[in-house]
Amino acid sequence: MQIDILTLFPQMFQSPFSVGIFKRAIERKLVRVNIHNIRDYTHDKHHTVDDYPYGGGAGMVLKPEPIFEAVESIKSDISLKQGVDVLPIILLTPQGRLFSQQIALELSKYNHLILICGHYEGVDERVHEYLATDEISIGDYVLSGGELAAMVVIDAVVRLLPGVLGSEASPLDESHATGLLEYPQYTRPPAYRGWPVSEVLLSGNHAQIARWRREQAILRTLKRRPELLDKANLSLQERQLVSRLEKSNLPGESKGK
Repeated sequence: MQIDILTLFPQMFQSPFSVGIFKRAIERKLVRVNIHNIRDYTHDKHHTVDDYPYGGGAGMVLKPEPIFEAVESIKSDISLKQGVDVLPIILLTPQGRLFSQQIALELSKYNHLILICGHYEGVDERVHEYLATDEISIGDYVLSGGELAAMVVIDAVVRLLPGVLGSEASPLDESHATGLLEYPQYTRPPAYRGWPVSEVLLSGNHAQIARWRREQAILRTLKRRPELLDKANLSLQERQLVSRLEKSNLPGESKGK
């Protein structure tokens, strides 16, 4: 996958992409990240990227010209090299659709993404209307710019690419991957300060372990994020389990029992 990022602050991306899983993904050539400084696509000596909003108001607005020209330059290079038919152009904005694991999975299917990091009071509306093919928000709050949001989106997407994680099964069991929060995880020692690991996990019975984990995931979701259960893919028996748990005033999670 190739990811092109348009930003006013390229230096913000240096550290996150040079460590851990992401660094290994780049070294293995599973992902390529290009950082583009929007100022490089201006044509005045001051490299002006923003201006006062028409109609008045606080703050400054990013101008459309350098953003359009940056995207067009990237698209021109792509057409010469790869002939990509579908190219998501994503604007990071508080007005976008709320980012989720499902959207991360959706984006991981593309071989190329362009992310535009907004800043100041926002971007010229013509970028929204005529350039961006998608708009994404990472939450109902406002950041100083889209850079941190872009990092979140990219990290969530890249770890879903084949070969990035050590185990292909890793992303399948994580919170939100199945519509539920992840079940409790334990490692050695089997007992610590009087808190034991569930005997089921030590039994070696994989069917029982799978059943226990599924039930714990449902219980944890019911306790912490009950709204997720409305969309979760649950069997009739699991729906009945949820009803029983709701009526029993939600007993505590596993706690090693």
